[in-house]
Amino acid sequence: MAEAEKRPVDSSSSSQPIKEEKRGELEALEESDKLGELRSDIIGTSPETPSILMNTPFSKYRGSVSWVEGFEQNLHILAKDKYPGRAMGVFTSGGDAQGMNPAVRAIVRMGIYLGCKVYFIHEGYQGLVDGGNSIRQATWAAVSGILDDGGTIIGSARCKEFRERPGRLRAAKNLIDHGINNIVCIGGDGSLTGANLFRKEWDSLLQELVETNQITKENANKYKNLNIVGLVGSIDNDFCGTDMTIGADSALHRVMEAIDCITTTASSHQRCFVLEVMGRHCGYLALVTALGSDADWVFIPESPPEPGWEDQLCNKLKNTREMGQRLNIIVLAEGAIDSDGNPITSDSVRQLISTRLKYDTRVTILGHVQRGGCPSAFDRLLV
Repeated sequence: MAEAEKRPVDSSSSSQPIKEEKRGELEALEESDKLGELRSDIIGTSPETPSILMNTPFSKYRGSVSWVEGFEQNLHILAKDKYPGRAMGVFTSGGDAQGMNPAVRAIVRMGIYLGCKVYFIHEGYQGLVDGGNSIRQATWAAVSGILDDGGTIIGSARCKEFRERPGRLRAAKNLIDHGINNIVCIGGDGSLTGANLFRKEWDSLLQELVETNQITKENANKYKNLNIVGLVGSIDNDFCGTDMTIGADSALHRVMEAIDCITTTASSHQRCFVLEVMGRHCGYLALVTALGSDADWVFIPESPPEPGWEDQLCNKLKNTREMGQRLNIIVLAEGAIDSDGNPITSDSVRQLISTRLKYDTRVTILGHVQRGGCPSAFDRLLV
């Protein structure tokens, strides 16, 4: 294998002969030193940045025009500059969700592949308002090794300033200063609602910036359109028109792992557990968890129990114990309500069971553990 790797590429023996036009394009590209510029965009200009090209055919045949398979073929396609001069920003907003990092990685690398300049906007809308070092150009290497990382490497925050027009005005100014009029927002319902409002106000924001001499008319015309792509990053899976939101599958894995652990200890001590899961007004996590764990009862906001549910619940649990079952599991979505719209809390369910049935009943609130950990395979490939 070592000798084969050292052998120069024989283009005549290739199953796909080199086309003369491709050879000419690559020669011209090398003469203009365009590949060097592209290499800087991909791996960064810092001397500390490890080269991703060290073990590719590009490192061996960089001085030739051989049309070899591998990474330099992508460079050739990239060098065509499908979207020259375009800049785009990506940010994560609101509550984090597993799978945000793989989404950021996909956006950055596809943007660079298409010839765009991609910018990280750190700390969500707060970074958009603050500008400065919060908006930094992304490189290919900057998103290496994050595919299996939970959370978001560019941070996320809730920004009160962006809710007011002066904050959105500052955000618009910062985008224009960086030549950005294409942004990708990864977040939940509130984050995407804010992005849509920003888009609707864009014309008036630019007009105000021109009137106050903060930007020129030329720049206002150049960036007159704001293009926004929204990716739903939320463990709640609560966005209409989306089969699965980024992070929902990973969060479900966390919940299932927890309930499997709870089941073993509950059986040992003949206990009843009330497991509260996230989801706000959406019962997806609670419902699928109940189906996948053989829970005895589930409360979800979409299906409020009818009056008298207390008696039905107690009778159900009593019957299972009489049939020899040593434990009971009740799954409750944090937004659960009864038919009158009154909240059903995990503590109220615990008190009900303890009082009526005298069962040793415990409450487990998973909380933010559902948003932590590595993304599942599904969430890594979702974008």
